[in-house]
Amino acid sequence: METLLILLILLGVLLWVWQASLRAWETARAAATRACRTSAVQLLDDTVALDSLWPRRDRSGRWQLERIYLFEFTDTGSTRRTGRLIMVGNDVEVVQMEGGDLIIP
Repeated sequence: METLLILLILLGVLLWVWQASLRAWETARAAATRACRTSAVQLLDDTVALDSLWPRRDRSGRWQLERIYLFEFTDTGSTRRTGRLIMVGNDVEVVQMEGGDLIIP
């Protein structure tokens, strides 16, 4: 009985982490899309990829997960450039784009 309860709790925690990660990915993809649209470039593959995940304090001092996502975009259609998006918790802090564009939402 105790083993079943522990397994159900672990399954619930894993489901919660998976949902939070999916929500963060969707937020990052939307932010990258907006940044590319603002800079008049095309987001390639319409996606972002998680590069790193670390614990970090947010601006109010609470521990949150810092997620760094990478994405690719093109301005000419023939060259791929790299962008980087930094999220702390559920908030996008910075979008950096190769070529000097820095967008702070």
